[in-house]
Amino acid sequence: MKHLHSGKVRDLYEMPDGLLLMVASDRISAFDHVLEPGIPDKGEILTRLSLWWFEQLADVVPNHLVSTDVPAEFAGRGVLCRRLRMVPVECVARGYLTGSGLTDYRASGEVSGVRLPEGLTDGSRLPEPIFTPSTKAPVGEHDEPMTFGEVAAEVGPEVAERLRRITLDVYARGAQIALGRGIILADTKIELGWDDRGELTLGDEVLTPDSSRFWPLDQWEPGHSQPSFDKQYVRNWLLSAASGWDRASGEAPPPLPDEVVERTRDRYVEAFERLTGQRFRA
Repeated sequence: MKHLHSGKVRDLYEMPDGLLLMVASDRISAFDHVLEPGIPDKGEILTRLSLWWFEQLADVVPNHLVSTDVPAEFAGRGVLCRRLRMVPVECVARGYLTGSGLTDYRASGEVSGVRLPEGLTDGSRLPEPIFTPSTKAPVGEHDEPMTFGEVAAEVGPEVAERLRRITLDVYARGAQIALGRGIILADTKIELGWDDRGELTLGDEVLTPDSSRFWPLDQWEPGHSQPSFDKQYVRNWLLSAASGWDRASGEAPPPLPDEVVERTRDRYVEAFERLTGQRFRA
């Protein structure tokens, strides 16, 4: 195997037959920093959940998966996949207002150039899901919001429309399934690329706690930060006085306490089990 790339969470290798081996690690990132320590079993949870979602989305968009028959050292965390020429845009869909979208809305009344009604607050449901793309920044740099017009200028109007349609279709299917499990899918980010036939194809991960915000339906209450089944718990700790970290300092965040690591793992496991109906090992 030839090592090609290490991202915030995944490591990518080229196999002798030309396929790619994508391995999900236990690393966790927040605010464009890779944190220490990792979250035990996170790589396996992300991989198994993405595989499950690929099946649920098979009639919505093709995906890059070829096989889960990987070298033993990567079992459970690795997949063999087709090589894609990745779209240079982060494809994001939002059905609820929170996070960076809320920050932009409070500043301008818009998110990625989409004008939203007045009076929305943290956790508000949007009138309809919206496509809110962003730039795809290198590790350590921050993704910046893009308008649809900017995406069209980057990839062409026809491709931009296809990106929007696919992203919103993935969100709609994911939100429908999650709601049936008592979970709100607030927003999600997907990775799309062209395969060797020129077809837009889903890559990387999909609808995981790393790429999405999941909230318990029975605790949803707009007006404040929502309880979550994702890494928002880590973000909240980093922004709290308990961490002692100043996000604007430019310094790396402090190590995560054992309690934060354990509770984050619990949230990832709960998301996997509630969404799939499958049991994750103890």
